[in-house]
Amino acid sequence: MKFQAIRGMKDILPEETGQWRMVEDLAREFFPRFGFHEVRSPILEKTELFIRGIGETTDVVEKEMYTFTDRSGDSLTMRPEATAQLCRVYVEHKLYNQPGGWKVFTMGPMFRHERPQKGRFRQFHQIDAEVMGVDEGLVDAELIGMLVAFLEACQVGRVTVRLNSLGCKECRLAYREKLVAFLKEREEGLCDECRRRLELNPLRVLDCKQPSCQAIVKDAPSSADHLCGKCESAFELVRRGLDSLKVEYNLDNRLVRGLDYYVGTTFEVVSDKLGGQDAVCGGGRYDDLIEEVGGPPQAATGFAIGIERLLLLSDLEPPPEEADLFMAMLGDQAEEMGLKISHRLRLGGLKVVLEAEGKSLKAQLRRAGKMGVRAVLILGPEEIKAGQAVLKIMEGGEQQTLDLDSLNQTLPRILHKKA
Repeated sequence: MKFQAIRGMKDILPEETGQWRMVEDLAREFFPRFGFHEVRSPILEKTELFIRGIGETTDVVEKEMYTFTDRSGDSLTMRPEATAQLCRVYVEHKLYNQPGGWKVFTMGPMFRHERPQKGRFRQFHQIDAEVMGVDEGLVDAELIGMLVAFLEACQVGRVTVRLNSLGCKECRLAYREKLVAFLKEREEGLCDECRRRLELNPLRVLDCKQPSCQAIVKDAPSSADHLCGKCESAFELVRRGLDSLKVEYNLDNRLVRGLDYYVGTTFEVVSDKLGGQDAVCGGGRYDDLIEEVGGPPQAATGFAIGIERLLLLSDLEPPPEEADLFMAMLGDQAEEMGLKISHRLRLGGLKVVLEAEGKSLKAQLRRAGKMGVRAVLILGPEEIKAGQAVLKIMEGGEQQTLDLDSLNQTLPRILHKKA
């Protein structure tokens, strides 16, 4: 039987992992400058966490979650996103008691059973950053500013920030009534899915990609026209903060996110290089979510970046992973001695290639040249008898004889000099 990877789940091969590591290392170096610390959480959570946190009528909960019953009879779900999970961490460990809020980031796989397409998989990976316990508009501007700067560091090219405010619960209630009334008059022109959404979650109609629905919502009421005074002031503060950071953005009063927990500031970063599904990342405020999962009322905001989509745009090029040394060994005795020597050198920090396979010296040197190693250590019966080895620097062909007993001291110094 021939086995293949599950549809929508991709193997990441060695020639790709260099770019992945660059992005992940950059995040681990970049976000702590802004006071964020890394957290790691399990892949599995109780299903109810995502139903309560994301929203029972969202596409994620209704159609996309990988959910199963374990042997104890508990309903478990492979995490489809990180925000609800991090709220659980925040509440479970009573992190709301610490001063100054909680600023964290996490990286790892998420799972959604949706149609695979360019940059979108059923097992996908996200970089997620969250700020919990800080209730001020400038934190949204700080977060978006950090996000844009990180994307620039990842060399993703030109991107656009789309910005909106969904308002608080009271704002949304008034807006929802106006929106539903508007859509009801045009219900016949909506797709079947949006007719269903109209009853359950009408704001999601604004996010539909069907041309007929897009034509209708183009003239729909704007959420910006239904903000209360407090929400309007908070959103103005966010915009002033972004202006002071010189972050360009476009106001988009039709922007909603696919998860129910968003309130207030909502944003996406998009690129025209990705086609119809153009969002690289997105986020916003979710001030009610912490209380929804059992914690005290707390303000919160954050974003998630899809790593696969980011890598489609990134021009980061990892340096070639060249070995420091190739062991060219002639004969069984040399191979046994080479194993011992290479182990000591590797423990000392050198990258050593060991693959004699009984080949001739000429064949081994040819192999070393193709691999791009910096030097070859030649070991044969005569060298072993003399307690020595021959070091050949590949660039220039310079050779010198070294004592076997002092290789751990001499080789790192020589190779560093030639680097």
